[in-house]
Amino acid sequence: MNNQLIIKAKSIATFALIAIFFSCEKPLSYSIVKNWPIVPEALVLGQVTGVDVNDSDEIVVFHRADRGWMDPMPDNPIKLPTIFIFDSETGELVDYFGENEFIMPHGLSIDRKNNIWITDVGAHQVKKFSSDGSLLLSIGEYGKSGQDIDHFARPTDVSFDTIGNVFVSDGYWNTRVIKFSEDGNYIAQWGEPGDQPGQFNLPHGISIDQNNQVYVADRSNSRIQIFDDQGNYIDFVGRDQVGRPFSVAILNEMIFVIDGGDQPDNTRSDVYVLNVNDKKMKYKFDASLSVDESNLGHDIAVDSYGAIYVADAWAKTLRKFELK
Repeated sequence: MNNQLIIKAKSIATFALIAIFFSCEKPLSYSIVKNWPIVPEALVLGQVTGVDVNDSDEIVVFHRADRGWMDPMPDNPIKLPTIFIFDSETGELVDYFGENEFIMPHGLSIDRKNNIWITDVGAHQVKKFSSDGSLLLSIGEYGKSGQDIDHFARPTDVSFDTIGNVFVSDGYWNTRVIKFSEDGNYIAQWGEPGDQPGQFNLPHGISIDQNNQVYVADRSNSRIQIFDDQGNYIDFVGRDQVGRPFSVAILNEMIFVIDGGDQPDNTRSDVYVLNVNDKKMKYKFDASLSVDESNLGHDIAVDSYGAIYVADAWAKTLRKFELK
């Protein structure tokens, strides 16, 4: 299939998804795709913390291989590959890299040029890679945390506006969003500790819609806050609509949220789908591996056909859900 036919097929699929989404006669319904993805026996898929979709509808995954979350953080990088790329249809592994590069993988996002951006909470850095794994840019000083414009303190996620500016949720130790140009030059920041509008308690995920509105998963405040691209507060979506949001993704008129629950004893992997216009939940489902397994929904992504991908850290899985 040539590129024009692929683009047309994706557009048709997206319009069909939107039609279903706004139809009262046919509510959304998702089912898990079994035996997806396929991880070769020679490789290790560890705690899956980041997921996004590139412009070829390949699924790019960030995981911790043979390392688990620990605090204090280690100071040596993970020796095994930590970035996997899967074919969205077959689930087969297309490529992998990221050996000896990261201390504690966390967020992953793909920009409009197909570059891969990650956050490493152990190294206090944001890094940008080409689609083939070449390092293009590092922001922040390796292994050094801070509150100034040259340092992060366990940054959690990355997103991009329509002109390529980069927004980082600097979440675990700092409570702010920082805006950079696409080549890493500081532009602005906002946020402080608290539970009032514009304040954060662990900004854990971030996504930006086609109107450059910034959605921040304010995890420990159990809400998503919405800002313009200058950091001016617009609105929020509360716990009754999004649970305890770990991450948020946006596709046209739809907001997709993964609720990871309350650590350490009440984690979960619930997916919420909301209307971007009224911010109301239209659909919710349990994306857990099983009730007998430990689950922690950590990140969420959606491809152009409407399939949902859930990164589950505790279950060490990436799960795909398709519209029925």
